[in-house]
Amino acid sequence: MKRYLNQIILLTGSVVVLFSSCIKEQSTVVFNGGTAPVLTSTATDSISLPASDTTATAVTFSWTNPNYSFSNGTSSLNVNYYLEVDTLGDNFKHPAQIGISSSLSQTFTVAQFNAILTNTLLLDTGVTHTIQVRVESYLTPLTSGSPTAAVLYSDTLNYTAVAYLPPPAVTPLPSALWITGNATADGWMTAAQPATIAGQQMTEVSPTLWTITMPLIGGQQFLIVPANNWNNKYATSDGTGVETGSGGTFAYNANNNFIGPTNSGTYTITFNFQTGAFTITQ
Repeated sequence: MKRYLNQIILLTGSVVVLFSSCIKEQSTVVFNGGTAPVLTSTATDSISLPASDTTATAVTFSWTNPNYSFSNGTSSLNVNYYLEVDTLGDNFKHPAQIGISSSLSQTFTVAQFNAILTNTLLLDTGVTHTIQVRVESYLTPLTSGSPTAAVLYSDTLNYTAVAYLPPPAVTPLPSALWITGNATADGWMTAAQPATIAGQQMTEVSPTLWTITMPLIGGQQFLIVPANNWNNKYATSDGTGVETGSGGTFAYNANNNFIGPTNSGTYTITFNFQTGAFTITQ
């Protein structure tokens, strides 16, 4: 019995020694940092955006790898980037961010870069703007809910640029617009009878922007028409109900009605022919 007890004690001691050795062999991996990426581009002082050649290359931005490293070597985690564009003075408070996965360069056509200035930054067209560009690098988080890590920024490059007004996304542009449908108090219009929707004519803010504020009946549908007849209409191609309540996209003579808000109330409906989007707000 004593011999067996000694064997158990010896085996237990061996396990403890082995476990202690494993702990000693483990080493803590330390993040050593990286080097801020260096940003360059094919442009010098200005980025030319000729409306006559929208498919031409406007600019190519390139940057160096930040070479993130850990104490056990160079990082094998994915490095992602944002190319950020903003106006001088805003100091990247509300930049346009173009997400880029792993690549060390990004090329923009004239149309693509013009869209950043007009559709995202909402800059006036035909006016010279001073814009700033920088690249942000970061390590992809291990889990989707984790914040990005090891953020580094390049130096800022400054350029002048004159954005042009692109063609409207939706044509033809109307000279007048009415809203009609069972979402409205007047219901669907009767063809050739303008009085049936006379109180539902939209207001022209500009040739590409139309709006109306009016009561809507919850859970119903509507269209907008350029005349008091059914010859043509502006509608949506989305028949899934994604457009419900707050807005979406529209096109000339598309197939599906717009779906109004779920609840009845007074709403402002705005159609932007420049961008091809509409909004419904209360």
